[in-house]
Parts: sequence; structure tokens; C-alpha cells
Amino acid sequence: MKSKKIISLLLVLAIMLSLMACKGKEEEKKSVDSSGSKVENADDNAGGADEGLPTIDTLKLGTDYADITADLKFLTHRTDIVDTRFQDYIAEFQKLYPNVTITYEAITDYAEDVTIRLTTGDWGDICMIPTTVQKSELPGIFIPFGTVEGVGVNYDYLNNFAYDNKVYGIPSTVNAQGIVYNKRIFEEAGVTDIPRTPDEYLDALQKIKDNTDAIPMYTNFAAGWTMGAWDAYIAGSATGDPDFMNNVIVHSKDPFADRGDQTGPFAVYNTLYEAVARGLIEDDPTTTDWESCKGMINRGEIGTLVLGSWAVTQMQGAGDNPDDIGYMPFPITVNGKQYASAGPDYCYGINVNLSDDEKIAALLYVKWLTEESNFAYDEGGIPVAKGAQYPPTLASFDGIELVIDNPAPAGEETLFNEVNTESELGINMENTHVQRVVEAAMDQNETMNDIVADWNAKWSAAQEALNIEIR
Repeated sequence: MKSKKIISLLLVLAIMLSLMACKGKEEEKKSVDSSGSKVENADDNAGGADEGLPTIDTLKLGTDYADITADLKFLTHRTDIVDTRFQDYIAEFQKLYPNVTITYEAITDYAEDVTIRLTTGDWGDICMIPTTVQKSELPGIFIPFGTVEGVGVNYDYLNNFAYDNKVYGIPSTVNAQGIVYNKRIFEEAGVTDIPRTPDEYLDALQKIKDNTDAIPMYTNFAAGWTMGAWDAYIAGSATGDPDFMNNVIVHSKDPFADRGDQTGPFAVYNTLYEAVARGLIEDDPTTTDWESCKGMINRGEIGTLVLGSWAVTQMQGAGDNPDDIGYMPFPITVNGKQYASAGPDYCYGINVNLSDDEKIAALLYVKWLTEESNFAYDEGGIPVAKGAQYPPTLASFDGIELVIDNPAPAGEETLFNEVNTESELGINMENTHVQRVVEAAMDQNETMNDIVADWNAKWSAAQEALNIEIR
């Protein structure tokens, strides 16, 4: 089973990371002051909080370290823009730092491949941190960008990879979680109002099936990673509770059970189950194609795609009908109000085993990407830098309350990951549990209640094994 392989991989990762902190990169470490000159005998510790090194909040782009020299390798999941937009970024950055070279390595099966590569100290210099990395492992792999308070002066959404009051990952962009849809197809189908509940959404899909030639909801099942998008809705979007993901679910009994009011995690996964069971998806989910779906929804061959806001600009740019592409909140209403989870996409991380010059050059590039590149806006996401402009793709979220997950309480920072791993559910880590929903609905060999009963049993067993209090 894929989930068990990933759990085993994480165990190997945890063991090897304990060795990494002692390993280091086999090259001389040198420190640099703000003028760019070398500082002898500077401390060099594996946590990355090196004395004499700057934090991202203290750096001034274009003036600090103007003569710094470094060669950086950047691992990325964005295979679609590595030879275009990212090259433009490099050219712009090098106007400020001409002696810093950056090479992007695009990886298709990113999360799984990079999880393996992080077990070595020479995986690269900057990466997008996979969600498989446990918070307690962060200091052995990445340098801190600064303290939560210091980095938080300029940036938001820092909780995902903050540990022991240090920030180890800076979000590249922030997604509002909703559904990509074709506005023309909705109009042709007779859907006049944006759905606010699972039942209304399923009714809209049925109208698309009855009145148009479009696939009502394209699952993107075959790609695998795309199915993980469904996990992103089970917290704020489904409950309106910013404490749900990092506190409530950990201490809850049977958190996946049907609440009976079309809210909570059950309502999210059951929406997928019912769409499949009612034939409101493509004929054969195993034949879906991620790249093709972009042009398909642009042309009106697909009605909806359940993906984060990052996907909107890709769908708009895949054909001649960008204005037909819209984005709506996930259709759940809690006590008369709609919410939308908002949280980081992949976060930038810098290898702890670099020389000091390389660390500083990497810090400068991440700062430039975050503050100067306009990447988040161009991707239709919420910018991380405070005060930055929101993109027009989120116009339909006016009046929708964005929910940002609160951090776990002190002493429980790793508890969700521990329960998630022990239970082998792999929420936000892998995709087989979501693919199981599609397969069960197709074959009718399990009901949604059967599936969540199994999930709850595994969750309860994990809570018991970890001696977690049920509240």
C-alpha cells in the first residue's frame, strides 16, 4: 500500500536526519558581515541560527552583500515555468546580485522524490519543503529565516513550518481553498447562483450534465497528487474553526463521522463520493490527464475542478477563454456563513549544510521572490508580504471569511503529524485515502460511512497509542 511505503519512508527520514545534523557539507564555512567581507572564526551550528549571519527580516535587498558570490540549485515542483518565468526571475535578481547564479531543477513527482533526497545533506540549496517533513526535523534540514516575531513583522502565514519560535519555511504564495469553474458552462446549464452547500453543488453538477456537453466535475484521479486537494477543505472551509486542524481534530473522538448538517470533514469527502456515485465525473477516472484538463476547462469541456486558487491562472492561460474561468468557495455553509481555508502553498526552505555565503545568497533570493517577484499575485494567490495587493481571481470571495489555521498549543506542535502518521491516514501528506473514496463510489463496494468508520477506528487507535486526551 502506498501510504505504508510513505510512512516507512518517513521513519527512514527521521533516522537519517539525526545523522545529518552532524554531517554538514564537506567544505569550509565562512561568515560574512553586511559589507560583504569575511568574518573569521564565526560560529557555525546545525540549526542555522549562525552568529554573524543575518535573518531575512534584517536584510536590505540591493544594498546588503552586493558583491556576494554563490552558485545555488533550487528544487521546484513548477515544471511548467522553470524555463520561462523562473529564468526571468533569475535575470532580474542578478541585476542586484550579478555574482549569484541560480539553477532550477524541476521535479515531476516532487513530494515523494524530494522527501527521499532530503535524507542526504547535498540535495540542493533551496527547495519547496514537502509536507512530509515533521516540524521536529526542521532544524536538522533547514536554516531558520528568523524568529516568528521578527519575520512576522513583514510576512503572514508562517505557522506551517515554524518550530521552537523559529521560522524554517517562507510560503511562496497562499491559497484560498475553493473550486475552479467555467462561468459560461454554469450559465448554459442554468446555474444562476454560486452553490453554498454540498447538495446545491451536486444539483449544479447535475444541471451541467443534463444541459451541456461538459464533464460536470473532473477528478484528476490519475495524477494522484491532485486528489490531495480535497484534504485542504476539511478544516476552516468545512468548520469555520481556525483551531480545528492543529488542536480540535487531534483530541476529537471520531472526527470524520457524519455531523448530519453538511459540515465538517465528512461533508467534504462525501461531496466527492456522491459526485462519483451519481456519474457526475469523467467516464473513466484512470484516464484523466492533468495537463490536458487546463485546456479542457478553458474550452468549456469541464465544468468544475476542485483545486486551490493557485490553479486559476493556469486554467486561464491554457486557451482563448480566460474570462470564462472563475473561482468560488467550497460549497459548505456553517450556521448561515461561508468560510474558506487560507494557507500556504509550498514554502521555501534553505539547506542547513551550506556555506555562510551560500546561506546569505539563498536568503536574499527568497526575500526577492517574496517581496519583489510578484509571484503570488501572478499565480492568483494571496501574497505573503503584508500589505501586498490581492489578485482579481479572488473577487468572488468577497464576504467570505478566510480562516487561517491557528498554531498548535505549546508542547503539541508535532501532535497532529504524529497522529496522522500513526493512523496511516496521511492527510495532506499522500493521496490514497482520497483515491479510495473515488474507487469505492465507482465500484459501490463501500459506502462513505464504511470508509469514515475505518478512518475513525485508525484515528482512535493512534490517539490511544500516543496517549492523547479525548475532549
